[in-house]
Amino acid sequence: MEGVHQRMEKTSKFKILIADDSPVSRRILEAFLAKRDYDVISVADGEEALQVLSRDDAPRLAVLDWMMPGLEGTRVCRKLREQTEDKPYVYVLLLTARTEKADLLKGLDSGADDYITKPFDPPELLARLSVGRRILDLQDKLIAARDELRFRASHDALTGVSNRAVILETLHREQSRQEREGGSFGIIMVDLDHFKNVNDTYGHLCGDAVLQETSKIMQASLRPYDVVGRYGGEEFLIVVPRSDAPSAQRVAERIRKAIAAKPILTPAGEISVTASFGVAASTDAARMEPQHLLQMADDALYRAKQNGRNRSELAPASPLPEAVPQASNSE
Repeated sequence: MEGVHQRMEKTSKFKILIADDSPVSRRILEAFLAKRDYDVISVADGEEALQVLSRDDAPRLAVLDWMMPGLEGTRVCRKLREQTEDKPYVYVLLLTARTEKADLLKGLDSGADDYITKPFDPPELLARLSVGRRILDLQDKLIAARDELRFRASHDALTGVSNRAVILETLHREQSRQEREGGSFGIIMVDLDHFKNVNDTYGHLCGDAVLQETSKIMQASLRPYDVVGRYGGEEFLIVVPRSDAPSAQRVAERIRKAIAAKPILTPAGEISVTASFGVAASTDAARMEPQHLLQMADDALYRAKQNGRNRSELAPASPLPEAVPQASNSE
């Protein structure tokens, strides 16, 4: 919806469809609306009108004649409203010579938003179309607000990646997929090296900039179906579907090299940053529950810290019988 709203703002002309089997009536409407800065698309029957309104770039406003060959305006409305695709709403104005209340109610019941009687009164038509545009604009804003709330509920406010709840849900979902279909999947625990020193030396604003930029680097280094989330503080969790341990480690190495490749620009200037990685995988030969897999990856991350940082370590091929939790070293 955001893309549609942006297109509406970029042009002064609002796209509108006119469907009328009368050439004279069409030309009158075309000329009248074109002078009012509408971008007019004109068709002569209901079938063609439905085709145009079903396109991805369909007009958001439509003036449909009730009586047309093929499909009447009311049937076009019904078929349009029956479409289940997640497409922008089309505001439909029925143009009719009928004036009986029962007929007008039938038109509205078909899915039309408003109607105007023939011969149309130009100021009334413009006023009713203006109402339609206001309603569409309000709907776009409401949908944008809804999408923003959904994004905030599922993403980390600072970095824009998935939040802890969502990345853990992604991990459990991938484990469920493995149970159904078999195969492997991996996870990567990522922790920025000496991050406390960044905050202590340069301040938290610079620390925030480092987290934001490293998040972007991670996202740019992943495949479209990999998912990264902020696990806590400067620690991130990446779920790598359909990958064994060596494949997941290759992903970790790609990200590690990208982070270390060049300094990150912050309010205090450029800061060189590295990260350590712990990699674990659940395979058909050694399936692991999410909690065990997280512990394995965390232990591997601890070894990466102990072995000099700016490196990735691979967990054993199977879970340890009694894994002893290591003290986390976030430095």
